[in-house]
Amino acid sequence: MRVTSVAIAAALTLVCVSTSLNGQRPDDQVDARSLQLLAQGKAAKAAGNLDGATDLLETALAVDPRNREAFVVLAETADARGLPGKAIRLYREALSLEPNDVAALQGQGEALVAKGAVTLAKANLAKIRTLCKTSCPQATQLAAVIAKGPPITTASAQTKTATAKE
Repeated sequence: MRVTSVAIAAALTLVCVSTSLNGQRPDDQVDARSLQLLAQGKAAKAAGNLDGATDLLETALAVDPRNREAFVVLAETADARGLPGKAIRLYREALSLEPNDVAALQGQGEALVAKGAVTLAKANLAKIRTLCKTSCPQATQLAAVIAKGPPITTASAQTKTATAKE
């Protein structure tokens, strides 16, 4: 009697797990509606409509949260709006789906430099160079941004001018 109930429970568990695995799509297969919304979002971003692009890209991610390219374009849109912190978070989401995405690593590195986290940006540059084997434009562009350094903010510019006057 005891063995029968355990065997039935194990059989039910096996049936439930196997049917749920059969119903899932592979990770590399993104929903077509999400890809269509991504294309519309890219077009809106290219036209300069950042609000419309953000709405379309967020909808694309609501339809299929595995759309890595939507995370990257949304991060680029956030960066264009002057929101590097949000861009860093969105690039991190894209990198959680594909850790070796060179474009996401480059974008995140540039956003990190904009926030002043040059050391973390250098880590991204090292990873890009490891992935590229040969020289690639993403590594060159990120190296140039790192060499330029973070932008001078208004408060730090005022501190430098006050120090120079003394």
